Amino acid sequence: MTTSERTLILLRHAKSDWSGALPDVDRPLADRGHAQAPLAGRWLASRAGVIDLAIVSPAVRARETWELVSAELAPAPPVLFDERVYAASADQLLAIVREAPADVRTLILVGHNPGMEQLASLLAGEDVILRTAGIAEFGVSGLWSGLEARSSALRAAGRADGYGLS
Repeated sequence: MTTSERTLILLRHAKSDWSGALPDVDRPLADRGHAQAPLAGRWLASRAGVIDLAIVSPAVRARETWELVSAELAPAPPVLFDERVYAASADQLLAIVREAPADVRTLILVGHNPGMEQLASLLAGEDVILRTAGIAEFGVSGLWSGLEARSSALRAAGRADGYGLS
């Protein structure tokens, strides 16, 4: 990584539980989600290096995903729960990323589809599929504030449980 290059990691929350009558924002992880999230954390721990900041949706399933993922990281990065991430469009998520402090070298954004998948596709300039617990890792040149569509190199995309990441 060059001195001006940054890493952006997009993480879609793990599989959520649809069995209850809870409002969408309050849905927890399903059993499968509890298994997926630590795998994503282990993959990040082995690949991403030190993560400087996590920006996470306040939805229960996103918070639970991050709790399980960050338990696999040493050290766990500081986390900012940002209500704007919940139900955000790709453009809204891009605006959030552009606000990241300049001293943040590696940023992870934990959110929801369709916005996360649309943002990954926008940055890559090609279709990127993010299933539950899906990860897309990008190399970003320059400052976060200058991040544009098709301006990032897609390094990896898939899921740590055998769906594309190795």
